[in-house]
Amino acid sequence: MRTRAIVVGTDGTEPSTVAVDWAAHEAARRRRPLRIVYAFDWDWQEARYSAGNEYVDVARKLAEAVVAAAWDRAREIAPDVTIETSTLIGQATPRLLEAAREAELLVLGSRGRGGFAGLLLGSVSQRVATHAACPVVVVRGHAATAGGPIAVGMDDSPSADLVMDTAFTAATEQNCPLTIVRSYLPVIPLWLSDVAPPTVDTPEQDAAERERLEEQLAPWTAKYPDVPITTVVTHESAGFALERASRHARLVIVGHRGHGLLAGAFLGSTTLQLLHHAACPVHVVRPRPA
Repeated sequence: MRTRAIVVGTDGTEPSTVAVDWAAHEAARRRRPLRIVYAFDWDWQEARYSAGNEYVDVARKLAEAVVAAAWDRAREIAPDVTIETSTLIGQATPRLLEAAREAELLVLGSRGRGGFAGLLLGSVSQRVATHAACPVVVVRGHAATAGGPIAVGMDDSPSADLVMDTAFTAATEQNCPLTIVRSYLPVIPLWLSDVAPPTVDTPEQDAAERERLEEQLAPWTAKYPDVPITTVVTHESAGFALERASRHARLVIVGHRGHGLLAGAFLGSTTLQLLHHAACPVHVVRPRPA
């Protein structure tokens, strides 16, 4: 059975170059092969009638130059990793989604070509992170490969166990601590209904919520006794709390969806907020289809 590779999308932009660097480090850490993918398209209005004309040839040569440069960077970072490159004709989103079907992990930059400079997350990265069949890391902010804890959001959603398994495994492999964030809204008296919940002091409810969190964590701390953990119980939104934690973290790990999700949606609001605003790479955990 073929070993699943870590797949990274590139297009030669600075965000995608940072993603290649991160993916190379991760492939070396996991001892997995690395596949560098560039999906390129050309002016269909000019080239639709001839798949072998000069427009396609020029686009292909440019694509090959991009992946060759990415291969050189990855090889310098991870000399012992098996690295392959692919130039795929077509739009980036569907071709990256195809590559994700057999991937261990798909790594993307926060923005690519053709987007507006002010956008915090490119449309390709968001669509791929939403629909990919494997876990996705969007590399953004300070993409440091060492230093700082891994931050993770813990709730009662069906994906919580998978998120915890991913977080504790990563913390063990990277020999780093975990910061576990639990967000909840306290029940406040009616006479305080005009006061924002995050500002309300509810020590008894906080203590009960922290105890519930510790009970939920007990199987994981027993399984991974050497992983130092810090728990944060907050009345702020999970997205806001995790965004703040990301400023000092090496990675934020979240599920692809949480509470209150409409059946037709694929990413929860917390995950979307982090993909747009986190100060470090964001790992979106999702179960692989059977």
